Amino acid sequence: MSPERFARINEMLDNRQPDLTVLLDQVHKTNNIAAVLRSADAVGVHQLHAVWPESAMRVSGNTASGSQQWVKTLRHQTVTDAITALKADGMQVVVTNFSPNAKDFREIDYTKPTAIVLGHEKNGVSDEAVRLADAEVIIPMVGMVQSLNVSVAGALVLFEAERQRRATGMYGNRKLPEDYCQKLLFEQGHPIYAKACRRKGLVYPAIDETGQIIAPPDWWQKMREADPDSPRPERGRQRRM
Repeated sequence: MSPERFARINEMLDNRQPDLTVLLDQVHKTNNIAAVLRSADAVGVHQLHAVWPESAMRVSGNTASGSQQWVKTLRHQTVTDAITALKADGMQVVVTNFSPNAKDFREIDYTKPTAIVLGHEKNGVSDEAVRLADAEVIIPMVGMVQSLNVSVAGALVLFEAERQRRATGMYGNRKLPEDYCQKLLFEQGHPIYAKACRRKGLVYPAIDETGQIIAPPDWWQKMREADPDSPRPERGRQRRM
């Protein structure tokens, strides 16, 4: 791993906000999902939650520009399950919703543990999400349209959360568990070795303060050995004289 990449990954880990997240409530267009994921990564969201209509829904690397490698997506069967889990983690749940009860999105205190709920492209957030939410927010608009694309709305709310948190010094202090950071540093800093570990069933080694692998001699020996399931090369047949 180069010193530059090691420093970049560590900077990202130092700024992750495990108590700030997004819940996608039936958002189903892959370009919108990918755009929200990119915005979430940009402001330091550690993981994203989603209630998806199709079990096969996923984000491709082409649309998310690699953000899916850094922000884990947790899928829930229902919005009730998702919000119940988020509240159990101490999160306030804020839904974007066009209603008389909605506040200006800038009036919410995002320095608190917060989950931002974004709704379906056509129908918005579900009635159940609104019922379970702690607050509803709206983005004030003075044009003829009444709503923004879901990914644009999500970006505005996320960057307001980032602004508030940065102003109170919530960035730059690592909050993630060390074992998670070690795992990510190894997988993203030494991807070839990480792939070999998974293939051979080896435990990930530690990463030192310079980004290099710390492993005993037997680990390196097993790394050099051929994979147990790899086919052996055929021996050449003897020619008859």
